[in-house]
Amino acid sequence: MQSDKRVIALGFFDGVHLGHGALLSLCAKRAAELGAVPAAFTFDLHPSALIPGKEPVPLLTTPADRAGLMERLYGIREVIVAHYDDHMMKTPWREFVTDYLVRDHGAVHLVVGHDFHFGYKGEGDPQRLQALCAELGLGCDVVPKVELDGVTVSSTHIRRLISQGNMDEAVRFLGHPHVLTHKVAHGKKLGSALGFPTVNLTFAPGLLIPAYGVYGCKVYFTSGDSRLAVTNVGIRPTIRDGDAVTAEGFLLDFDGDLYGQEVRMEFYCYLRPERKFDSLEDLRSEVMRNAQQTRDFFADSK
Repeated sequence: MQSDKRVIALGFFDGVHLGHGALLSLCAKRAAELGAVPAAFTFDLHPSALIPGKEPVPLLTTPADRAGLMERLYGIREVIVAHYDDHMMKTPWREFVTDYLVRDHGAVHLVVGHDFHFGYKGEGDPQRLQALCAELGLGCDVVPKVELDGVTVSSTHIRRLISQGNMDEAVRFLGHPHVLTHKVAHGKKLGSALGFPTVNLTFAPGLLIPAYGVYGCKVYFTSGDSRLAVTNVGIRPTIRDGDAVTAEGFLLDFDGDLYGQEVRMEFYCYLRPERKFDSLEDLRSEVMRNAQQTRDFFADSK
């Protein structure tokens, strides 16, 4: 048994959108009332990854980014990331609660969404969970769906928006900018040629790639400092040297070397589609225009 009492929000939490935020905020509130640790449970892999013949769902966020968002935005102090494997998939729902959550993680109260299913064959649901919690002497909250302009807030809807390049609308449903965290890789030194330092980030396998195009972003460094950035997502057709897809951010008002450092890139708005330019000078002129658009966007957002 863990020594700390925990209030645990249960879900996959991909993207940590406004619907998830309702669970996580209530989790933090209940934890404060009970003198417990506000915690969240998630899997490293989407459950669809283990279904034979089914294409795995492309994810909005890595487990690390999910944890970071929950901690930064909603005051969650611990994020339990469980490995989703055959054993976990076949764990009976009652055993998941009694052995894993209560015995191993000290759960005294659980928070779930209205459509949450868990355990072998998804046999656990909010109604069964509430009945079991009452039997065990645990608290349990079931949070209703969250809607925005009559549309249910869901990771599925947000994936669709981002894959279409509708980042502005995706940010509204997320309640925060879309996030990509990765180590800065060596690129083609394009930034030096154009007069902007760049950060080149790759997408982890299984991560959703936004629609190819140029985005207004903010980049956070390990030091805590941040800079605005014009980010191209795609294959950089003007200087194409293969089919590798990257997020290349042109940093504004920055001078330094970030190679090997882990940075967090936050996507706020879509500026234009990716396109091939006739020359580097034409590309530089367009990046300068996009830089002004980005400055204007953040100035208007204050």
